[in-house]
Amino acid sequence: MRITRIVDLSVPVGPGTVVYPGDPEPRLDPHSTIERDGFNLLSVTMGSQTGTHVDAPYHFDEATPRIDELPLERFFGPAVVVDATDLGPRGRITWEPHVEPVAARLRPGTIVLLRTGWSAHYGTPAYFEHPFLDADAARRILDTGVRALCIDAINLDETPDDDHPGDGFPVHHLVARAGGVIGENFRNLGSVDWPDPVVSCFPIALESADGAPVRAVAMQLEPSAEN
Repeated sequence: MRITRIVDLSVPVGPGTVVYPGDPEPRLDPHSTIERDGFNLLSVTMGSQTGTHVDAPYHFDEATPRIDELPLERFFGPAVVVDATDLGPRGRITWEPHVEPVAARLRPGTIVLLRTGWSAHYGTPAYFEHPFLDADAARRILDTGVRALCIDAINLDETPDDDHPGDGFPVHHLVARAGGVIGENFRNLGSVDWPDPVVSCFPIALESADGAPVRAVAMQLEPSAEN
């Protein structure tokens, strides 16, 4: 097999990185410089859920695995894109009409990419008004054996605010109980436009953490020519 195309699915981490309300904001400060010390080195401060990241089950359930305890197979594999770009602010991604068209391709080891198009609003207040996954659709996806669900928005569940109190992050709890992982703040899912993409979203091995940033990519593979 050889890689013929790679699409970056990650947002940059820096002062402009969008964070979930109340989460730590990232800081990248020079610690050493070539002029003073002979080498460059950054001091990096950020939350475990910064930028494009994955949640371990431990994020919502203390009795479940932490990010460094999960099998790496959770973060690499064939991907299926669910098209939910028809939705407006706070729209629900449901089994029908969104997931059902690709349901036959869902199986253990598959990574589900929920494409809402909401990454176009990154850096604006509208980013927090994103579509989100319906709990019943999440149950049915998990019933297929899928254990990795990723979205191009800041939250797989609805993000609450004063006007929308939310309903307690039901999808996070469902995925945690199933031992699955959630990826958030993905982008460029519209560029994953070929059949059978393979996705890599390996997290930093933060000890005993609830989640970690990733450099997520989608790869197009083709068989190597026979010798």
